Amino acid sequence: MVGSFSICSRMPSVCVNCVPSSFNPSRRLALFTLTTVFLIGIIYIGLFVVLTNERAIPQSPFFGAKESTWLRADGNTIETATALEMPTVADEKLLDWVKNDKRRMLHVVYRVGDLDKTIKFYTECLGMKLLRKRDIPEEGYSNAFLGYGPEESNFSVELTYNYGVDKYDIGTGFGHFGVAVEDVAKTVDLIRQKGGKVTREPGPVDGGSTKTAIIEDPDGYKFELLERGLTLEPLCQVMLRVGDLDRAINFYKKAFGMEILRKSDNPEYKNTVAIMGYGPEDKSTVLELTYNYGVTEYDKGNGYAQIAIGTNDVYKTAEAIKKFGGVIALEPGPLPILNTKITACLDPDGWKSVFVDNVDLLKELE
Repeated sequence: MVGSFSICSRMPSVCVNCVPSSFNPSRRLALFTLTTVFLIGIIYIGLFVVLTNERAIPQSPFFGAKESTWLRADGNTIETATALEMPTVADEKLLDWVKNDKRRMLHVVYRVGDLDKTIKFYTECLGMKLLRKRDIPEEGYSNAFLGYGPEESNFSVELTYNYGVDKYDIGTGFGHFGVAVEDVAKTVDLIRQKGGKVTREPGPVDGGSTKTAIIEDPDGYKFELLERGLTLEPLCQVMLRVGDLDRAINFYKKAFGMEILRKSDNPEYKNTVAIMGYGPEDKSTVLELTYNYGVTEYDKGNGYAQIAIGTNDVYKTAEAIKKFGGVIALEPGPLPILNTKITACLDPDGWKSVFVDNVDLLKELE
């Protein structure tokens, strides 16, 4: 048809027999060539700018992301943004194993300057029980376990006293421990009578109805008292501050197998909080992760040490931690003398955790 043309089904380009007589191939070809040269020039300029700029910041080696590189003209490489990769069958199996592993938060470890004084404060003011105490003179320290129930089923605190050290720097990263009590006001009065320090008087949290208060123990560790009914686990929270909340949630879900129980953004306090754990918040101890707007790093001090978590297999646990973004601080294996198998790791913010073999722990507690 005059004035029209079509693409010939036999050829990948325009068929000569199908081109109208009015078509000027020379002029069209020249225009096409100029346009192509112009676009190629733009692309090369863009690549030159990218490749000569500063090197990209390497991303954390989290599951689902893979680093890619560009080769520069001078032979050096430059990292680009991470690219998503699909999980392998082995990755999925490891995730399933972590999720189904028999895990429970066992105890939290921190250092105190006077062991007997702290034990007295916790038992008389907070109602804890001394579960066990031991002295290790050959290693220069003593420790004590306190809590509201047997270690086989309840969370506890492990206090460590190092010979000759009577003061520690708590730092800015550690937040508080949470303790559920039946009457916050009554507990605060008792603590004040015993010489304890009250840093926030009893009252409802802004925007909520739960009555709380904050007190400090003899070493300056903060405890948030939460008014609740009778609960199986009064020692209910460990709060730590993190520099990237989404990164932390991703790590604790995949490497630790925790569930995110709730998450809240609090513009009035300029923070976002995520509650994570292995069971319901009102029946088990949870990890409270707090991100303060614009703060990416914290001073961890030298007082707070670590959380201990039970597992059925410390070797497989270490494998998952490495795979999903953690750093192994102590390779899995049995401890000298005790023979209890453990492994220790650091999360992306540098907080330390220790995983303990469930069977070995029960033998240790016998």
